[in-house]
Amino acid sequence: MKKRKISFIALFAVITSFSFAQTVEVINQYPFDRENEIIEIDASEFNTTLNTNLVITDQNNQEVPYQLIYNGNESVQSIIFPVTVKTGTKEIYTFSKGTPKPVQAKTFARFVPERKDDFAWENDLAAYRVFGPGLANENPSNGIDLWLKKTEDLIIDSFYKADLQEGKSYHDDHGQGVDCYKVDHTLGAGGVAPYVNGELLIGSYFDTYKVLENGPLRSTFTITYEDVIINSELYQQQVTISIDAGTLMNKAVVKLEGKEQEIKLAPGIFLHNGKGTLQKSSGLIIYGEDAITQTDQTNVGKSYVGVIVPGDSEYKIQKMHALLISDYKVGEEFTYYFGGGWSQWKFPTQKEWLAAVQDFSKQIRYPLSITVVN
Repeated sequence: MKKRKISFIALFAVITSFSFAQTVEVINQYPFDRENEIIEIDASEFNTTLNTNLVITDQNNQEVPYQLIYNGNESVQSIIFPVTVKTGTKEIYTFSKGTPKPVQAKTFARFVPERKDDFAWENDLAAYRVFGPGLANENPSNGIDLWLKKTEDLIIDSFYKADLQEGKSYHDDHGQGVDCYKVDHTLGAGGVAPYVNGELLIGSYFDTYKVLENGPLRSTFTITYEDVIINSELYQQQVTISIDAGTLMNKAVVKLEGKEQEIKLAPGIFLHNGKGTLQKSSGLIIYGEDAITQTDQTNVGKSYVGVIVPGDSEYKIQKMHALLISDYKVGEEFTYYFGGGWSQWKFPTQKEWLAAVQDFSKQIRYPLSITVVN
C-alpha cells in the first residue's frame, strides 16, 4: 500500500509539472521578413499566472529569452520575447514550466545624481540621456542627448565612471563610443514640445522620474515636467520612454494634464549647423551629419537620428528643427518613436540608416499576428 501511495504522488507530480504547456503562433503575412522583433503578449491571454519558472522554445527547440513586464505594478502585466518570422510564414513558440537560462542584459536605465541629475538609458545600439534639476542654472532643455555606441555591451556606468573619476571624457572616443552630440536648448535627437500659435515651446529640465522596467530586454521609465506653460496656463507633461533590445527606436508616450485648449505636439530633430543630410518620407524624418568629438574636434564618422509619427502629421522646418507636428487633445496619450545610430556601428551610410528606419516604421504599421493556443 505504501508503494502504491508513492506512485500516485509521483504521477500527480508529473501531471502537475506538465500542466502548463502552451504555444504561441506568430504569423507574418506581410512581404518582408521580421528578425529578432520583440513582441508583447498580455498576461491575461495565458491560462496560468506567468512567473520566472518558465521556458520558451522555438520550433528548433532553441531556448528564447524573455522578460516579464510589470509596468509599475506588483503583478505581471505581459511578457515580451524576440521572434524571427520569414515573410508569409508561421512560427510556433512553446511555453513550458522549467528553469530558464540567464538572459544577458541588453537594456539599462538609471538616474545619474553624480552627473548633475542626468537620466540615462541604452540598448545594444545606442545610448541617450535627458537633463535634470542639477543643470537648472545652465539653461537645459527637455531635448534628447545621443551617445554613439560601437559595442553591444552596456556602457552608461563605465562612461560616467571614466569621465567623473578617471579623467576620460565621454566626449572623446576611447574605444566603445562617444558623446559628441550637442543638445543646447533644443529638442536634440528626438525630443518633443508643444507647438502653439506657430511657436515651438521647447521645455526645460525634468523634475521627477520613475523607473518601471529595467532590463534585460526592455527598460521603461517616466519623466515628469511640472511647469509647462502654454498660453499662460500651467501643465504637467509626462513622457514614458521604452527601449527594447536590438530595437532601432525608442517608444515615447506623451501626456499633458491641465486646462483644455488647442494644442499641437511636435517631435523633432535639431539640425545643428544645417550642413547634414535631411530626408523625409511618410510619417518619418531622418538626419545624418558629421560626428565630431568635442575635445580635439576629430571626425569619427556620421551620426544619425530618426523620428517616426505613426498618425497624421505636418512636416515643417523651423528654428533649425525638422518637425512632425500633430494635433493633440489635453489628457490623452500621444505616441511617437525616436532613435539614433552611427556609421561605425551597424549603419555605414545614411542609405542603411534610412532603410532601417523605414523597416521599423513598417513594423509599427503592420504588426505580426499573434495567437496564444490554450
